[in-house]
Amino acid sequence: MRVRVWGCRGSVAAPGAETVKYGGNTSCVEVRLESGHVLVLDAGTGMRALGVEMQRDEPDSIVVLLTHLHLDHLQGLGFFRPLYVPGLDISVWGPASPVQKLAERIAMYLSPPLFPVHLDDVQSFVTFHDAPEEPMIIGSGSIRASKVQHQGPTVGYRIEENGRSFVYLPDHEPSLGNELRTIPVEWMSGYDIACDADVLFHDAQ
Repeated sequence: MRVRVWGCRGSVAAPGAETVKYGGNTSCVEVRLESGHVLVLDAGTGMRALGVEMQRDEPDSIVVLLTHLHLDHLQGLGFFRPLYVPGLDISVWGPASPVQKLAERIAMYLSPPLFPVHLDDVQSFVTFHDAPEEPMIIGSGSIRASKVQHQGPTVGYRIEENGRSFVYLPDHEPSLGNELRTIPVEWMSGYDIACDADVLFHDAQ
């Protein structure tokens, strides 16, 4: 698999000379599998530039994996150009909520007066799903989500391909209210998907 970071900043986008090295856009990471399948982790402002790049080599389908719905992880979705490609298959996965379906929560942002285009009016074929706690096969990769400690429903993702693993755990507070060294690993937030990862992308927000 090939991983590219399009945004890694928290809270607000801050492009400019001071953020050139690590990037000023908010969370968005692209994962390309050997099978050609494209996974997009989070939809922060980095997603806009990713969408522009995808116009040069447009995939047949796109899987968007949202860790949570705080605005810095979602605000790029409306500016993602593939969203407006007629008939393009885009599946969006995100944390389950006992209160509202994922599509309803995202539509609160992608609708007037907060955004000029309503989610129902985009030209692509978008479907919404709760993040998979059991391994899910997409192309040559296996994807699993796990609930992690953060404000509001939040998950992290583990992606495996050809015996290698990449784990994405942004905005994570594994020791909230406790000393991390005192927590048994089986009770530690995120441990189940982070254990023995080849690459761990982690932000202790």
